[in-house]
Amino acid sequence: MAGGIEIRAAHFPGRAPIDAYGNGGFRFADMSHRGSILCLPSGIHGWDVSSFGDVGEADLARLLEETAEFDILLVGTGDTLIPMPPQMRRSFREAGVAVETMATGAAVRTYNVLLAEDRTVAAALIAVD
Repeated sequence: MAGGIEIRAAHFPGRAPIDAYGNGGFRFADMSHRGSILCLPSGIHGWDVSSFGDVGEADLARLLEETAEFDILLVGTGDTLIPMPPQMRRSFREAGVAVETMATGAAVRTYNVLLAEDRTVAAALIAVD
């Protein structure tokens, strides 16, 4: 018998549309996740960010590691649109990725449309209440 509860990093190993958002989390692939998420070609990952104003270079590392796998990055900045600082945007532009920032709700809807069109899209989504 196993030796207790095993805690693992939140990760869904595939691409899936976001079915719902709000109440501090997201629903996708018949599952739910509390907190922010990164939707990447490698899967949907938990993202330990609660405010776009707190996002630093280290928080973008996983996104930057996978830029060869997507052309468009949607950033859901929470309840309202917050522009991405130029130095962060530059890192993605140099990797050939177009970045669009918008409120999380708009980012979720846009992500779902682009995913349905089989576009190479990624999303960084800040959870909203």
